[in-house]
Amino acid sequence: MAANLSAVVGVVSLVTALTAALLAVLRLRARRGIATATQRATYEVLHTAGLAAEPLRAGLSEAGAAKAVRHLRALVGAAGLALADADRLLALDGRGTHHGEQLLAAAQRTVDTGRSTVLGEQELHCDRVDCPIRGAVVAPLQGADGRVVGALVAIADSPPPPGLVQATLETAHWAGNQLALAELDSSRERLARAEIRALRAQISPHFIYNALTAIGSFVRTDPERARELILEFAEFTRYSFRAHGEFTTLAEELRSIDRYLTIERARFGDRLQVRLQIAPEVLPVTLPFLCLQPLVENAVRHGLSRKPGTGMVSIEARDAGAECHITVEDDGVGMDPTTLTAGIAELARGTGDPGDDTGQHVGLSNVDERLRSVFGDRFGLVVETGLGSGTKVSMRVPKFHPGVRAGS
Repeated sequence: MAANLSAVVGVVSLVTALTAALLAVLRLRARRGIATATQRATYEVLHTAGLAAEPLRAGLSEAGAAKAVRHLRALVGAAGLALADADRLLALDGRGTHHGEQLLAAAQRTVDTGRSTVLGEQELHCDRVDCPIRGAVVAPLQGADGRVVGALVAIADSPPPPGLVQATLETAHWAGNQLALAELDSSRERLARAEIRALRAQISPHFIYNALTAIGSFVRTDPERARELILEFAEFTRYSFRAHGEFTTLAEELRSIDRYLTIERARFGDRLQVRLQIAPEVLPVTLPFLCLQPLVENAVRHGLSRKPGTGMVSIEARDAGAECHITVEDDGVGMDPTTLTAGIAELARGTGDPGDDTGQHVGLSNVDERLRSVFGDRFGLVVETGLGSGTKVSMRVPKFHPGVRAGS
């Protein structure tokens, strides 16, 4: 019985091994069948570069270097390869581990000087008689601003030939570009967070003062309404000042706007009319956090508050295939388009004053820049306005966009 079981296990193992070998041969033949030798070589290089690029795009870290170094060694064709920052060797693949201190010292010199260098046996001398290492090429890794952030070290088992030197320099240049892109991505995220903080600061002083004044007017005459307004105000500020998430859903943004308008209606009374026309299917659409509220505040504060009599704010969101189209419109005093353009231009130069008429649409500029940075230049704001003709602000938001999701 035991002999039969062993035989079965042996057969299964043999079949498994043969199956794996057959699949490997089929994959190789398929690859060979669809490309010439040159095309196969191009594919292998680009595929390997892609595997190395992903961890490098996260920045020069120990974890990223550990994932990228094997693929970078394959690109260079070196006996060993190391990545270092200014302080330590982050990862080393292949031969040369026992030369770690010498390689780190050479990498630090390259970081300090920004110059590549070729090491010979004298610089890499050791007491091991069986040491195969005969040289190394050290090349700088440059970040987004040209600053050297680390070094790539190709380790050779012979004096480094010109081909290895050139391959190392080109690979280091390519890897530096990936690190530069990582820095730019990080800078863009920091800028987006800074813009959100600036937008919050721009909104809060005016609205908070007016909201508290409106609530205070009901404390004695209608305590129950004052209590309801306080709760609405608390929920509005909780959403506006939440500490996480660059993106939100249209539904969440509209809930916050409803609270804002509830408080403003307590202030303006029947002078402020609101019309909503929202398609249910676009409520889950993701858009930048605090993207609509500044448009509604501009409509109330700069459009309707200066208009005698009743004013209307209309908010519409409709399904447009792969996109969601959103408009915020008021029938207020409007603005001279040339003045609006000049005001936005001054804000872009840093000379506009958010407190005067030239800078009153700072929120529009902020939202427009954020939409373009996230979705592309095709998705900026469109503003239609004229003196005495009200203002209409339109935006398009793709229903799905890579890397964009609520709470991220």
